Amino acid sequence: MSQQPISTRAGTYVRQQTGYRAFIPAPLPPEPPVSLQGEIQGLLSQADRALGRLDGSVLTLPNPDLFIFMYVRKEAVLSSQIEGTQSSLQDLLSAEANLFDENRPHDVDEVINYVRAMHLGLRWLDELPVSVRLVRDIHAELMRGVRGGRLQPGELRRTQNWIGPGGCTLATATFVPPPAHEVPRVLGEWEQFLHAEDGLPPLVKIALAHVQFETIHPFLDGNGRVGRLLVTFLLTECGVLHKPVLYLSHYFRQHRQAYYEHLQAVRDRGEWEQWLIFFLRGVIEVAGEAADTARRIQLLREEHRAIITDRLGRAAGNGHRVLERLFDRPILTVSDVQQLTGTTYAAANNLVHRLVEADILVEMTGFARNRRFRYESYVRLFTDDVPDGISGGSSA
Repeated sequence: MSQQPISTRAGTYVRQQTGYRAFIPAPLPPEPPVSLQGEIQGLLSQADRALGRLDGSVLTLPNPDLFIFMYVRKEAVLSSQIEGTQSSLQDLLSAEANLFDENRPHDVDEVINYVRAMHLGLRWLDELPVSVRLVRDIHAELMRGVRGGRLQPGELRRTQNWIGPGGCTLATATFVPPPAHEVPRVLGEWEQFLHAEDGLPPLVKIALAHVQFETIHPFLDGNGRVGRLLVTFLLTECGVLHKPVLYLSHYFRQHRQAYYEHLQAVRDRGEWEQWLIFFLRGVIEVAGEAADTARRIQLLREEHRAIITDRLGRAAGNGHRVLERLFDRPILTVSDVQQLTGTTYAAANNLVHRLVEADILVEMTGFARNRRFRYESYVRLFTDDVPDGISGGSSA
């Protein structure tokens, strides 16, 4: 097998008619093949074990979908923040609870769209493999009616785009993806790679596919968010995880500069192995954090069930109903509790009051009317920056 120069291992820069150079990615898998020996072999083994522990931790939860509810929202916030949004997890939860706040960042709609795009893609996976069609559908949902929404939601770009600091041009950009006329071809090759029987370990295949998608940059906006969504979709589709509970945006956000540098090093110098090391370390770290969160959710639920049983007496049954609802709706009103329990408003109000006294609920608005109550200790499992007021601004 002939060895290609390392500089063209991932593709080549081709000068276009107007003078700028655009990158044309080579088909996957790379040539020469990625080396899976040494450190990568050890990290692959660690990552497989970490994902196995995560899968087991989530499947032991009474209702794994409740864990997914909040985890998807955490991912939506972090992935959107990588692209410059300011909305926090608290902003998202407040918006979903229809809680008006004039100080809430306007870009919260982008995060809400991310959640919708995630759920749309997961529904599609029941009947459609990860494909260009699925990618276009989730992009349309992601960009619908928000900043960048005028830039052809769901449509492959028909003009040249580029990546770089504000004010840069095609000539000074950090990276110029393939010209628009090449996008359908290289994206088709990307889709073929996803479903080819090539013997590559699933995590390796997903890591390579993520770089290739970001390199193709098939849309005018939203490429980063779609590319990060696809990691989770592919993990679920190939059976590595039974539930979509691994989201790498937290890791990519913490190491944002290294993340972008690794992507560019693949394009410029063919450094696929270094990218794999970075990616697998992220899988190991995030899987461990998610498994720990699942364990803490289980402990929190058991603790609060015991408190409700011990303190609420005849109201314990309704208290347990409210507690279970809080795991998929961590902000609610007295009217919500009344509807859930089928009691009078006065009884629901009394139940909420007792849950506040038990430190299970926290009143978050400071209003005399239209009060909202938050399942504070649960929300805090997903963020270290839950503010006391309604809006939290940017959150870590």
